[in-house]
Parts: sequence; C-alpha cells; structure tokens
Amino acid sequence: MSVTKKGILNKLYIVFVFIALFLVAIIVRLTNIQFADGEKYRNLSEQLTLRNDTIYANRGNVFSADGSLLATSMSQYEIRMDVVTVDSKVLEKEIKNLSTELSKMLGNSVSYWETKIRKARNSKNRYLFISRKLGYNDYMKIKSFPIFNLGMYKGGFIAEQSTVRAHPLGKVAERIIGYDDYRGAPGIEGAYRSHLKGTPGWRMKQKIAKGLWKPINDTNEKEPIDGKDIVTTIDVNIQDIAHHSLLRQLEHYNAEHGCVVVMETATGEIKAISNLGRSSQGKYYEKRNYAIYESHEPGSAFKVMSLVAALESGKIDTSTIVDTGKGKYKMHGRYINDSHRGGYGKISAARALEVSSNIGFARLIDENFSEKPEEFIDILKNMHLNDKLGLTIKGEGKPNIPSPGDKIWSKNALPSIAYGYNLTLTPLQMLTFYNAIANNGEMVKPKFVKEIRSWDEKVAYFGKEVIDSQICSKNTISKVQEVLKNVVIKGTGHKLYDKNFSMAGKTGTARTEYGNYEKWVKDKRYISSFTGYFPAENPKYSCIVVIHKPDIKIGFYGADVSGPVFKDIAQKIYTSNYIINTIKNTTPNFASVNNSFDSYFTKSNTEFISIPNVKGMAAMDAIPLLENIGLNVNFQGEGKVKEQSISVGEKLIKGATIVLKLI
Repeated sequence: MSVTKKGILNKLYIVFVFIALFLVAIIVRLTNIQFADGEKYRNLSEQLTLRNDTIYANRGNVFSADGSLLATSMSQYEIRMDVVTVDSKVLEKEIKNLSTELSKMLGNSVSYWETKIRKARNSKNRYLFISRKLGYNDYMKIKSFPIFNLGMYKGGFIAEQSTVRAHPLGKVAERIIGYDDYRGAPGIEGAYRSHLKGTPGWRMKQKIAKGLWKPINDTNEKEPIDGKDIVTTIDVNIQDIAHHSLLRQLEHYNAEHGCVVVMETATGEIKAISNLGRSSQGKYYEKRNYAIYESHEPGSAFKVMSLVAALESGKIDTSTIVDTGKGKYKMHGRYINDSHRGGYGKISAARALEVSSNIGFARLIDENFSEKPEEFIDILKNMHLNDKLGLTIKGEGKPNIPSPGDKIWSKNALPSIAYGYNLTLTPLQMLTFYNAIANNGEMVKPKFVKEIRSWDEKVAYFGKEVIDSQICSKNTISKVQEVLKNVVIKGTGHKLYDKNFSMAGKTGTARTEYGNYEKWVKDKRYISSFTGYFPAENPKYSCIVVIHKPDIKIGFYGADVSGPVFKDIAQKIYTSNYIINTIKNTTPNFASVNNSFDSYFTKSNTEFISIPNVKGMAAMDAIPLLENIGLNVNFQGEGKVKEQSISVGEKLIKGATIVLKLI
C-alpha cells in the first residue's frame, strides 16, 4: 500500500515539475512578447484592426460661359438584398407589399418579384440584385419600401453608392467637354484634370465586426479638398445651333463625318464646337475631336493663304490677269482642271479666288515663284501655317507644309500647294488663319477656358493670347477681305448670299483618298468645307464647317454641302437675342447661377406623383428633371419649353413618353 502511494506521489511530482516548467516557459514567452517583440505585435494588431479610409474629394464642375452646367458629378446607386437576414415572419407578412412597390417602380409583375425573392431565400442568396443606376430620389424612395425600411441588418437592404460624371446637355459637345477615365483624358476634362480632381483626405477607422468599421474620431485626420470649377468659353445656345445644323446636313448628305467650330473674332474664344461621326447603325454622335486632331488637304479653302502670300511678296496684285484658258491646263506633265466647263478665260487674281480657279492659282504661284519656291513657302510659314497652335486640349494634329528639298517635293508641289493639295492642316488651324483675316491681321490663339474658380474665388483667368499681332500688311488684309465678301456675293458662294445680313468666306472642295486614281474615279470621295466670318464688316464671329465624304449623288461642292450650315448658324445668331454689334467679355454672375441652380435642385428633389410643369424652363433643365422621375423625353426645336404633351397634374406613369416643344 505504501509502495503504491509512493509511486503515485512520484508521478504527481513529475507532472508538477512539467507543469511548473510549462508555466515558466509561458511566463518567459509572455515577457518576451511584452518587452522584446511587443512593438512588432502591436503594429500587427493595428494593421488588422485599424485602417486609413480614403475620403475622395468632390470633382469640380465644368460650366459654360454663362454659368450653365456642362459636366458635374452625380451619385448613383445599385440596390441589392440580403434575403437571409430578414426575419421569416416579417418576410411572410410584407413580401407582397414589397413586391407591389418594386413592380410599380421598376416594372415586371408583382408575382415576378415575389418569386424572385422567395427563390433567393431558398437558395440563401445574401446578395440578390434588385436594380442599378438609380438616382438619389429613387434611392430614397426604394429605401422606404416595406422590409427595406428596416435597414441593412433587419431588412437586408444593401445600397452601393458610386459617383458618375453627368453631362446635362447630353451628347452635345461631349468630345470637347471630354472625360477622365479608362478611355484616356480628351477634351477639357482631361486637359484640366489636375484642377478638377481635388485632393483626397483620410479618416482612421477601427474594425468592430466582420466587414464593419467605425471612425475612431469625430473628425477626419485629413479633410479632402474639393476640385476647382472650370468656366469654359462655350455658349450653350450657339453650341445647340451649330450641333443641330451640322447634324441635319450630315444626315441629308449621308456623309461619313463632319465638324463645325464657331470662334469669337476679337478674343479667339470658342463659342461652339461639334464633331459628329457616323456609327455602324448610321446614327451620328460625338465620335472624335475632328476639328482639333484631323489633318487633311484643305483644297480650295487654302487659296486664300496663297493669295495673301502672293500679295505680300509684291509679285502680284488682285488686278493681275491670269489666263485660265478653257478649263484644262497642262503643267509639268500633268493636267489641272477647273470645275467650270469651258473655263474662265483671262481673269484677275481676285476673280480667280471668287470663282475658285485651280488653273488661275496654279499659274499665278508657279509663274511667280518657280525659280525660288522657298520664298513662297517661307511667307506661308512666317504666317504660322506650319506651326501647331499649342492647345491645352490633347491630340492636336500637326500641320505639314513641305519645303523644297523634302522627299515629297517635286515640280508639281508648288502649283499643287497653290490650290490646297500636297499639304495638310486641321480645321481649327484653318479657322485660326481666317479669323486673323477677319481680325484685321491679328492672329489670336483659340481659347476653350476662360477661368478656374474655387467657389466664388477666381483662381486663374485666361485672357486673349496673341500669336501674331500682324500676320501681313494692312493693305493685303483689306484687299483679301473685299475678295472674300465677293465670294459670297458673286462667286462660288453666291447661293448663300442674303441681303439681310452680310457674310464673307471661301468654299472648299477637296478630293480625298485619291492615291489609287483608277479606284477613286469609280468611287469619288470629297471633303466639302466653308470657312469665313460674319458680319462681313466689323466681324464678330468666324466659323468653319467641314464635311467628309458626302454622297456625291446628292452633292459634294463646298457651297452646297457645308455652306448652308455656315449660313444657318450665322442667320440664327443674327436673329437671336445676341447683340451682334457689341461683344461683352463678362464673367458669369455666379450668384445668379447658384440661385437658379438652387431653384432647379429643389424642384428636382421633389417627390413627384403627377406630371410637373416645365413650361418656360430651359431644355437642359427640363429634360433631366423629367428623365429623373422616370419619363422618356422627346423634344422638337431648341431653347426653352413652350408646350408639353402630357398635361400638368396628370398621374405620373414611369416609362411614359413626353414630347416637349421648344422655342
């Protein structure tokens, strides 16, 4: 018995020793963790339970010259449902009511929604898709639906917010306004991204449960700084006129693409720019920034530059006679043709421009500069025709005027350049030169942005930037101005003449894609243009219209295809509320803009159950308001709402179509 008791005690002693050693090891390890590795594990703990949450800054807005909103950031919501978290009694009691409300708001039948939710419950779906791209009003509405109004943990309501860039004008001027995303950074949004994006802040948060974090402090560790606002030179009314006038002509001539730019003569401010290309479905949209990037042979529109250079050299005058013969002339082994059958015979240099004689200009330039062609080329380049404009907007095309000695130079190069071939320019580069003619020789840089603002504070102002105070002599300018007036009165642009208002400019018709001449003869393709300014005396605006590859069965001459767009724009500006005889370079009254916006914002956040009254509202305000409450909007005309097809006060039916008549 005593032996057994002693054996048991020995075993207990051994166990005790092991336990004691184990406790000592634990104490040593804890001491080591506390003092030797304490900092390491504290940092690891903080990494697992603490984090810095980025607080993204609000991106700045883009405004038109009068303060109208062109681009802004808006919240949109994707709604999902954690069906598992909803109490079974609550679900059975309210599922019918929830399905009814979802049916009213999102469409589909009540049974569709009830079946969808029940299937999700059976399959334990904790992330059931309900809807996406909801605006704030719809988000607040759906949040109040039965079951959803119980919140995330009891009602399974999940709302994921994202911010999207919205253009209140829709697709109008989309390319020049631009965007800043995975597609790159074109337009104003890209050029001024550093000003628009702001500076993000951050806030320390602590993990309190799986997937749940709470702020540690009441304030942010670093407050975000909102982006600055950009005030552009765009005039929304002129932009609307230019866009729709170009669109109508592209559709009529079934053209591939086209662009139009309207510039304020004295300042270089771009008042409108539209770039429309045809989709594979035959619809036109803001496809590429053709006016800025696309270099092409200008054709007859370049004859103005040739005339200026020739007059500046002193070798000819507008009265110099040139023999154009019977409309076909062989020069350096190649025939040059005029469009007029039978030719023009002997005419003055001025008349050669008025009737756009290829032979006339080829002979005038070749016969006066063939011995020293660099003299002619140098004059062109001294007028900055071979220089990029240095725009802040990305993607400007490079002009190319060859010089003697270049690989592409030949005996035919000089006469070809004289009437607009063998060189390339972008539409905006062409317009900048014509604008200098209208501006009595002062060449100003095209300007898209007037100022940068932070709230009511002006951060930066961009005034007129002069490229060249005098591109040529005053005498040459006055002579060319007179000839350009006559182009419209009695030249190739005579169909555009209107006694009620004056215009000056030059038609342009250029062959394109003619490298394989035999193929081109079977499928002729042209670029039609009209470049000029108005009024002819004391011009206020210059404008270029370029249309690529119109259907030649309908027409292809610049006067027929592009000229009417120019005239339509000029005519509508004349007959609008613009005072054509004065130009006011004013800064937008942001106090009034803010008041107008507050009024619109209040109205747009009203919960409508009937059709609102939008008569008298600008289209750019009325259309998004009606679309946000679930209506499809069609409109006729431009400007403000005169009539609406659904009467005020009628019951609101989502998905219905309302037609607005604008004036």
